Amino acid sequence: MLTLDFPGSRTLIDAIDAAVAKPTTHELTDSLRNSLCKLIRENAVTLPDCVFEANAEHYARRELYRSEEHGYCVVAMTWGPGQGTPIHDHDGMWCVEGVWNGALEIVQYELLEHDAQRYCFQPVGSIQAGAGSAGSLIPPHEYHSIRNPSDSAVTVSLHIYSGPMTRCSVFQPLPEDRWYGRDVRQLGLDRVH
Repeated sequence: MLTLDFPGSRTLIDAIDAAVAKPTTHELTDSLRNSLCKLIRENAVTLPDCVFEANAEHYARRELYRSEEHGYCVVAMTWGPGQGTPIHDHDGMWCVEGVWNGALEIVQYELLEHDAQRYCFQPVGSIQAGAGSAGSLIPPHEYHSIRNPSDSAVTVSLHIYSGPMTRCSVFQPLPEDRWYGRDVRQLGLDRVH
């Protein structure tokens, strides 16, 4: 079902449908990552104007599409200057993320150990992703943080999840070095208009 119709939306959905037909998660995310980069770079899709409007209080999440047949969902995220996330996971779902405009700083983390209360992470890589680039996360390698590094520009990214992304685990630093506490966060959606 199309949550919102916009120029090129059918092209985007067809590319995602073709990718989710692949036999393995790695083939699926590779196909989707390549398709997303091509669609962004060729301006084959024009996202709705509302996704370019930042929310001063938090980065905005706007669901553009949810596939009843395949279960995946497409969420546009709008990052105001300096907005970002703490370390988080994707609740066990694969995801392909493409930068539509602007830039994002993405830091990947490896979970080294954990007990019932604390989690120990080590950063394993940081990238500056610009417009037209895309990456993927496949559990168990899903721990990361995202931030708009600009002091003045808004960034828009498109996220395709294997299912509705309604919650995730968020990890906040504890006083002990490299240790984090875990909270489960229910994720809301901003209005699409």
